[in-house]
Amino acid sequence: MGQQLCEMHRARRRARIIATALLVASVATATVLVVYLVFRPLKPQASVVRAAVYRMAATAGNSSEGRGPPYTLAASVRFTTLLHNPSDRATVFYDSLFAYVTYRGETVAPPVPLPGMVQERGADVALSPRFGLGGAVPVPVSADTAQALEGDCAAHRVELRLVVMGRVKYRSGPLMTGWRGLYLRCDATVGLGVDATVGGDEAGDVPLLEYPKCSVDA
Repeated sequence: MGQQLCEMHRARRRARIIATALLVASVATATVLVVYLVFRPLKPQASVVRAAVYRMAATAGNSSEGRGPPYTLAASVRFTTLLHNPSDRATVFYDSLFAYVTYRGETVAPPVPLPGMVQERGADVALSPRFGLGGAVPVPVSADTAQALEGDCAAHRVELRLVVMGRVKYRSGPLMTGWRGLYLRCDATVGLGVDATVGGDEAGDVPLLEYPKCSVDA
């Protein structure tokens, strides 16, 4: 009889220990969830507010003579992109940033580096990458791209994609995340003047013919 009572006491003690452990784990999980929901960072939002196309011209090469690719494209372009931090709790840190611009899926200017920066809670910061200013560098493109540019120049409009890559991390209250990849892309349809097709340096800002579509993965 005494042995049975001892076993019952041990069983009850084990049950109390297990119940206490489960309660502690539940409270800890709930606390972590609440902290995450309160301090979780929100990825930045992007929009293109200005564009300038100084030059956008394709040239046929001398590939038959072994002197280069069949077509090259020289572009001088500038974008002004606004980054908005939608969080009122998190600060965003940007590092190792670089940008490039594409036309019909092909890069049309060498990538350019951008400075790192810190974006405070709810703040806006501007990125203004400039491509090919001071001398557009011709890059090889396909015949289809060169022919498409000819048609777009005749229509006085061109569709460009701005891509910004790098890494970001967030500081929100007591929490600091690790670095994670940043991939920002904006598709913009801009007007194209005659000066831009012949390399005019005074082309200046051009109208955004459609509202640019931007997405951010961070």
